[in-house]
Amino acid sequence: MDFPHLKARLDGIPDAPGVYLMKDDRGRTLYIGKARSLRHRVASYFQPARDHDPRIEAMVRQVADVEFLQADSEVDALLMEARLIKDVQPRYNSDLKDDKSFTVLGISHEEYPMIFLTRELDVLARQRAATKGERFVPPGEPEKATFLGPFTSSGQLRAALKVFQRIFRFRTCTLDIRSEDDKRRFFRPCLLWNIGRCTAPCADKVTAEAYGEDIRNLKRMLGGAKRDLLRDLRGRMKAFSGAREYERAATVRDQIQAIENLREHRDLEDALETDLIPLDPSKSVEDLRDLLGLEKPPRVVEGTDISHLQGQDTVGSLVSFVDGVPFKSGYRRYRIRTVAQIDDTASIREVVTRRFTRLRNEEAAFPDVLMIDGGQGHLNAALRAFAECGIRPPVCVGLAKHEGDHLWLAGGREAMRPDPHRPGFRLLQYVRDEAHRFAQNYHHILRRNRRAPT
Repeated sequence: MDFPHLKARLDGIPDAPGVYLMKDDRGRTLYIGKARSLRHRVASYFQPARDHDPRIEAMVRQVADVEFLQADSEVDALLMEARLIKDVQPRYNSDLKDDKSFTVLGISHEEYPMIFLTRELDVLARQRAATKGERFVPPGEPEKATFLGPFTSSGQLRAALKVFQRIFRFRTCTLDIRSEDDKRRFFRPCLLWNIGRCTAPCADKVTAEAYGEDIRNLKRMLGGAKRDLLRDLRGRMKAFSGAREYERAATVRDQIQAIENLREHRDLEDALETDLIPLDPSKSVEDLRDLLGLEKPPRVVEGTDISHLQGQDTVGSLVSFVDGVPFKSGYRRYRIRTVAQIDDTASIREVVTRRFTRLRNEEAAFPDVLMIDGGQGHLNAALRAFAECGIRPPVCVGLAKHEGDHLWLAGGREAMRPDPHRPGFRLLQYVRDEAHRFAQNYHHILRRNRRAPT
């Protein structure tokens, strides 16, 4: 295919994030897409050697013009694309979708709204049921909600959601939270509060008014009013400073900086590494719940491993996964102090003791699952550490390599051999491999430093 009539137009497209609109000779929009680099993405459609899907080739043959809208960042491009698709409803945005179902973002109608993702088909099913006077609510979703989208990439939407959660610190849990519930004062918040991703209305850490302000600001951001939002936030920061409410001023300052910094980073890649993870995070945690017989999907899974060279420079690692993906800020490494010879079980006891006594002393949230790299002996060593410290352990499992991976559960007399293709089991293997990699890396650093001349 040759497109001489588009050459001048393509040459004028910038190397910047934004949204592009493919149009036919009657000015009708055929397709709307987003890109980190508009120039490279649009040009890829018209490269002769490119092996395109037949449906894409059919669309490209109709393209008579390409328009673009530049965005400040990838996140802005993602939101802009969703708004345009909803308004214009181009034919090929539906035709090129294999399962004909996009992802939408939901904001529940509650005193402390939750943010969640669902399928466009489920939203349509809700609407059809409502017109018939019936009730349809997908499992785990609230009765009433406002929906935004559709979004063409569920992975990038999840990544953007994590970016926004760092800024506006909203909840994504399904708890029924009410301000009149006095028991909230005694509720222990989850890890998202400890890492600054949620203001923990479940534990009465934030007022309904302050939480609602964050949700309103999130809606403004999603609606494309970023510049107006930044102007208002700067005004609030100045007002708080003038009233000597410096802590509140600092919180607003951090929000301003996070929003402004969106354009300086590869926002969606930095926020979520899903594309590099060989499994679906949501399916993995759901299946892990079933595999371990838990009441709800485990949001936080930690894993630990030991590394040494014939007993020298023994180190321990602890890695953290939140919602099925690595949470690098939660990684910890330990130089073993109490073990002078080869003794992995004693080293595991030290790591578990140091990790969980600190969490207890800081009143921080425990992980839902702790994975020990090793068999029954290693798992029992971790359980002894909890008993000696007087700490009630989370769900603990051991993952041992012996003619294929074996899974040991606390109190189990025999190892399990789950289907190696189970998403939940693969998640545990991924946590194990990441703990091993992190421990090996620290061990190599210590060996290199020890050999370096002084």
